[in-house]
Amino acid sequence: MRAFVGLPLPDAALDVLERLQEGLTVGRHVPAEYMHLTLAFLDDQPEAVLETLHQSLAEISAPPLTLSFRGLDTFGGKLPRVLAAEVQATPELTQLRGRVRSACREAGLDLPRERFRPHVTLARFPRHLEAGQVEKIARYLAGAAGFRLDCEVERFALFQSTLAPQGARYDMLAEYELQ
Repeated sequence: MRAFVGLPLPDAALDVLERLQEGLTVGRHVPAEYMHLTLAFLDDQPEAVLETLHQSLAEISAPPLTLSFRGLDTFGGKLPRVLAAEVQATPELTQLRGRVRSACREAGLDLPRERFRPHVTLARFPRHLEAGQVEKIARYLAGAAGFRLDCEVERFALFQSTLAPQGARYDMLAEYELQ
């Protein structure tokens, strides 16, 4: 089962992010119900491993977090593949991610080392963008340069990710309260 651990966002934040997407006319918007901040991508795992991980995740103790969104950016270089709302990597967020990754190791998962660049994906772009589309993305980014949003997150979750031609679908398998 393809899975990840992430932070689901509160409805008020999803509403703001959904309104922010309205000005973007290029690419495929991520539906609000699938917006999240990934703490650990697990790739394909046997259900038994995910059950062990669930038990480890349930033992994590951490306070609720304030996510501070500070601007938008694209990933993928000169021909962007993704538009994302960037989130500040606060010590509390980084600490929670560290605890999640430790729980993954305890469950027998070997996660690759990677730089933590917290973000919420808003749109995905086709592989072959035309020059006009790249310009539209640049204009959109310039217009949304001052984007700011703070929201409190009170839970994290284990998700299943199912790939489909129209985009990935995420189903919550378990959630864990931050308190």
